[in-house]
Amino acid sequence: MGYTNQADFDHGRLLKTGVLITNLGTPEAPTAKALRPWLREFLSDPRVVEIPRLPWWLILNGIVLLTRPARSAKAYRSIWMEQGSPLAVHTRHQFEALQRQLHGRHGEQVALQYAFRHGRPSITQGIQALVDAGAGRLLLLPLYPQYSASTGGSSFDALAADLRKRRHVPDVRVITHYHDHPGYIESLAESIRSHQRQHGVPEKLVMSFHGLPRRNLEQGDPYYCECRKTARLLAEHLGLQPDQYVVAFQSRFGAAQWLQPYTSTTLRELAEGGSRFVQVVCPGFSVDCLETLEEIAIAGRRQFLDAGGEVFQYIPALNAADAHISFLADLVTENLQGWLQQQQQPEEQATRQQRARDQGARR
Repeated sequence: MGYTNQADFDHGRLLKTGVLITNLGTPEAPTAKALRPWLREFLSDPRVVEIPRLPWWLILNGIVLLTRPARSAKAYRSIWMEQGSPLAVHTRHQFEALQRQLHGRHGEQVALQYAFRHGRPSITQGIQALVDAGAGRLLLLPLYPQYSASTGGSSFDALAADLRKRRHVPDVRVITHYHDHPGYIESLAESIRSHQRQHGVPEKLVMSFHGLPRRNLEQGDPYYCECRKTARLLAEHLGLQPDQYVVAFQSRFGAAQWLQPYTSTTLRELAEGGSRFVQVVCPGFSVDCLETLEEIAIAGRRQFLDAGGEVFQYIPALNAADAHISFLADLVTENLQGWLQQQQQPEEQATRQQRARDQGARR
């Protein structure tokens, strides 16, 4: 077995702690040509589509990749930003803001990178950048507040696949979820309060989470339960009564039953039932992307208004808001406990390097 080539180990180098934040990923252009390979990679992930490989390969290559790229490209074009895909743009902004926060708290001890599970920069590229920066420890933070096998589990798969190819494996920690962290709930609540101070309070607040096949819940995936807990804690934090909010699930794909109620059905039923003013927030998305901007802010608005509603407002994801970045910096710091205290001082590093040279090491 071959191993990933790494720079020669330098005994005098100050070892850092590397932090890798990850998100799902995005195509590089809103075109069918760019969507096809990205969708192939994404939908080939066995964590994303949990059906036998051979039948799915035939469906994927014989049907899905022949029809979906053009439809998806059209949807992406409706939300594409001047700087690129919203998910990529907002993730870069998160990275830059979090980097400033962590540097202010921990100086050069901590190195930060971002990566995408599907797309570029890949998780392997992110890990390599941290190794090249001198990281001897690695903290993985998938930016999915609620854990599911298809998101956080898939990110861990990519991490493990990379480390299997490395001769020198770093110490590793993984943050699998933060759905009930007080800082996360407060960040969401403040975002909603800020929006409502400017735009008013709706008759109904819809909390829309990304959906999953119902069988995932039945097979033990904790995602649904964590979504419900996030919603309950957020409602309590906002002082909402049960009739003032509703939890729903979006992004259904395929013919199987998914987590319910569906967001599209919920919006239509609210309008038909007499609700004239709704706001929708998506507490499972750390950044705005296709699922929030096109599926909710555009298509969801149309569904509600066409059914008789009058005012529809989408509350943006937390993105790089100050409160969100401060929370993420707190979360990282909490999970680095014990590592930063182990950081060697320069004089200790020099002694270590000289001792290694005395025993024949090159560096």
